[in-house]
Amino acid sequence: MVLEAVVETNLPGLTLVGRGKVRDIYEIGDKLLLVASDRLSAFDVVLPDGIPGKGKVLTQISAFWFRKLADIVPNHMLTIDPEEFPPTARSHEETIAGRSMLCRKAKPLPVECVVRGYLSGSGWSEYRERGEVCGIKVPGGLLESARLPEPIFTPATKEEKGKHDVNITFTKMVDVVGKPMAEKARAVSLEIYRRAADYARGRGIIIADTKFEFGLANGKLILIDEVLTPDSSRFWPADGYRPGGPQRSFDKQFVRDYLLTLPWNKTAPGPKLPADVIEKTAEKYREALKILTGRDIE
Repeated sequence: MVLEAVVETNLPGLTLVGRGKVRDIYEIGDKLLLVASDRLSAFDVVLPDGIPGKGKVLTQISAFWFRKLADIVPNHMLTIDPEEFPPTARSHEETIAGRSMLCRKAKPLPVECVVRGYLSGSGWSEYRERGEVCGIKVPGGLLESARLPEPIFTPATKEEKGKHDVNITFTKMVDVVGKPMAEKARAVSLEIYRRAADYARGRGIIIADTKFEFGLANGKLILIDEVLTPDSSRFWPADGYRPGGPQRSFDKQFVRDYLLTLPWNKTAPGPKLPADVIEKTAEKYREALKILTGRDIE
């Protein structure tokens, strides 16, 4: 399948209300249409080249998990079938098919809900410095990428575009959203992670950590945005897992590795990517979709 990257959408007749690093967000009456582009960011900079099919992978993995986890917590997904979209959106089917999700609106919580099952990334950095992650004490003597005795909930702030999110303690999250909401979000996040991690491990993928976004709809907590994708999670091949250093991953690692060889200061504009780096990255995203769902992109 030969695909061209969709790095931006402009859909006449629909009201564009925002562009994220990846998604273009349109308002259709009391609903939102989330269109996942093929944009790719690295070191918080959106790169000039897209990864063909990436937006379709993200949408279809999210839809898979939204369906599978709906008994734990409701979510914002209504449908990903363009035939069920409002007429103003259906007229753009050629552009948006496979990469779009019609959703109900929700008021997002002002924190990200991160669950870590393994020591990696900023969690590993905090552990090396203080022996804890977001205020949670972690057993000593663990290696980088080691599995934690139990998954831990480590919330983070939502920073402006171009800035890194900042890890916070659960106490700080309580200050921001209140104790009942913080406890509910923590319990749901841990349950989702455990269920998803068990499923993925049975198919050869370790979900090292992941972040969830929640919102309020009619006063009730619902899961929003994307869920358990290679962009919002660290997916590692289980057959190559070796604690003691970084792991191979099903995401943009090829891009990060390439960028680290360049004399680039990690500020916009980002450098162009070679064709082989784009191709290998696209393959990794599609591989994750196939392993988790048994299907290629539609």
